[in-house]
Amino acid sequence: MRKRIIQVAFAVAGGALAVTLLPLIWNLLGYTDQIWVNNPFTDMIIGAFIFYLLSIRGWRLVDQAVRAIEAYLAKQAPLVLLVGSLSTIISLLLAVLITTPLQRIDNNIFFSAVVPGLIMLLFGYLGFRLGTTRIDDIRKLFTLEAFRTRVKPRRSENNSDVLTDAETNYHHYKILDTNILIDGRILQLVKTGWVEGTLLVPNFVLYELQYIADAGEPLKRVRGRRGLDVLNELREVDAIPLEMWEGDYENIKEVDEKLIRLAKDINGILVTNDYNLNKVTSFQNVEVLNINELAGVLRARVAVGDHLHVQLVKTGTERAQAVGYLDDGTMVVVEEGRHHMQEVVEVEVTSSLQTDAGRMIFGNYVTTQN
Repeated sequence: MRKRIIQVAFAVAGGALAVTLLPLIWNLLGYTDQIWVNNPFTDMIIGAFIFYLLSIRGWRLVDQAVRAIEAYLAKQAPLVLLVGSLSTIISLLLAVLITTPLQRIDNNIFFSAVVPGLIMLLFGYLGFRLGTTRIDDIRKLFTLEAFRTRVKPRRSENNSDVLTDAETNYHHYKILDTNILIDGRILQLVKTGWVEGTLLVPNFVLYELQYIADAGEPLKRVRGRRGLDVLNELREVDAIPLEMWEGDYENIKEVDEKLIRLAKDINGILVTNDYNLNKVTSFQNVEVLNINELAGVLRARVAVGDHLHVQLVKTGTERAQAVGYLDDGTMVVVEEGRHHMQEVVEVEVTSSLQTDAGRMIFGNYVTTQN
């Protein structure tokens, strides 16, 4: 059925084009007085027949293009299709206004029908593309935050300027990655009110969580399910709204690269505990909120000479070293502790090292605690 429809469309287009162009060719060949050749009916039949022959080979190309368009539309969110349809209608109305003078040209089907049709196709395509590719900008036009960024700075009582969001370092959208959902600490930050704006979870992050939750390895499966549980709990928290971003970047394969691209497109800030992602974004002009950095700042400081009590659970990398952990997860490397494995020992702090990935404390073994 699709084949027949495409071939009929080819024939109709060929007949309309021939009625316009063939009279010029007949005049050049000297068939001006040959009414049986130079007439609209014969021209239309010739053009339709030629284009029908072309459609025998060319209909598959048109069919493939139509199927690609159908597949593209099927992947789009309802909001994208709605905005795209409205922008297409507006573009077609503009095309009608522009082509109205051409449609009034008599005895010239090419300029009165073909050219207006091509202009309407072009405007319709451009209108749909502009509407769907700028969906985030269009959404911002109808939000309260967009209104706030458009107002001028106000004067306070002491005549000092009060800056708007556009003039500060404020980012409305906080984009959550896979690791931060699995980590779970973002839930406590949200409940305590330390995060403002709107939490945004892209669809490709949700798909990655589902993939991890369905993995064959038990450890991965537990991590993935924990991330999904945290996401469901975030939905129920009233302190801050949570939205899903239904778009995707099909030309980008890595999830981290998609997150960086999304943060750039919507002027958002990434919330993560991924050390490598934090380093990569430093070269991409993207703001990052690293939970590990925040936790490191809030931890109690340990001074040289302080005494700690820690249970040694594994050997260190150097000779006679052993490793233990404080209650908050801080790693403690103990010299001369290898012979006291699985014991709670007293350690005198000699130094500490703070990194984005966490904190490490180094100390000397003092005595075993009973």
